[in-house]
Amino acid sequence: MVSDDRKRPLFMISVAAELAEMHPQTLRMYERKGLIKPSRSSRSTRLYSMEDVERLQHIQRLTSVAGLNLAGVERVLDLEYRMTELLQRIEALEVELADAVDAAQRELDEAHRSYRKELVALPGREIVLRAGYRRETRSR
Repeated sequence: MVSDDRKRPLFMISVAAELAEMHPQTLRMYERKGLIKPSRSSRSTRLYSMEDVERLQHIQRLTSVAGLNLAGVERVLDLEYRMTELLQRIEALEVELADAVDAAQRELDEAHRSYRKELVALPGREIVLRAGYRRETRSR
């Protein structure tokens, strides 16, 4: 729910510009360049979310502190987006791998249980339990 609140379009352009500490005309330019995509009201008024304001602040840091031009900012934002997608994919694959390992371990345990039931002591030999596995040894 907190994530949804950050995405809710609440601020008109003047408020968003003030929160991001930039001129409203800069926000319009960023929109034309495709760096920000504010929502629109039924009357086509731009509405910015808190997430949009944070993105604007990030763009401002990239231009003023890192000295990037808008093409560089666009590239950085694209790479950050792709990195986030890849990290989410890695997390999903880690969960999938853990599930596969658990399933393989269950199958292995079941296989061990099944052949333990089939072990039969032969005359003159005994079955000895060692480290969780049964092994046939010669009696002396």
